[in-house]
Amino acid sequence: MNVQNKPICREFSRVSPVLASQAAQFGSSLIADVAGRRGALNGRIQGLSRSMKFAGPALTVEVRPGDNLMIHAALALARPGDVIVVDGGGYLGSALTGFLMASQARAAGVAAFVIDGAVRDIEETCASGFPVFAAGANPNGPTKALGGKVNWPVAVGGVAIKAGDLIVGDADGVVAVPQEVAEKVVHAVQAKLEMEQAFLKALSEGTVLNGWVAEALQSAGMLAEGELL
Repeated sequence: MNVQNKPICREFSRVSPVLASQAAQFGSSLIADVAGRRGALNGRIQGLSRSMKFAGPALTVEVRPGDNLMIHAALALARPGDVIVVDGGGYLGSALTGFLMASQARAAGVAAFVIDGAVRDIEETCASGFPVFAAGANPNGPTKALGGKVNWPVAVGGVAIKAGDLIVGDADGVVAVPQEVAEKVVHAVQAKLEMEQAFLKALSEGTVLNGWVAEALQSAGMLAEGELL
């Protein structure tokens, strides 16, 4: 078999730890806005606790529904800071991970699990503080016998994700930014944040800066040209 076609890819480029650290300072909503209002995973994928947040490069996993063998392979390959992103096909009939695997991931320095599937041991995992974002919960355990892929492109929550892409999650959900534009996006977030802070400051001073609304309504045909609200 050609090395490039093997189901487990061991080496890939990642967004830098510095960039991931910078991204962690911003909310997922800011990053999604700057990225063109794209890249946000389906809202069914949420943190087990609202306080959970993370940022890091994706280590992608494709599994057969209800089988977590390839997640164990990913744990063996993960580097500190990686986010293990699992295409579980949205299957909720059994959990793909639980507290034991979350504990293993935390010990290895993994930044988070993002799983388009079910997980279990919710209370223990939340108490541990390890970030787990999933599509649901189920007490049934998984099988560990079926092949899949590691570090190949996956579709998670309706978003295409490649190994090494920037993944950011918090109380609003999860957003993925392609590695090739991640640095540009993260650097542009600061300008967006400053604009929002200026808006909040104006509100505190009794000013509402919404002149753009009339222009948008005119463009949408809701107001005549020159007409104001």
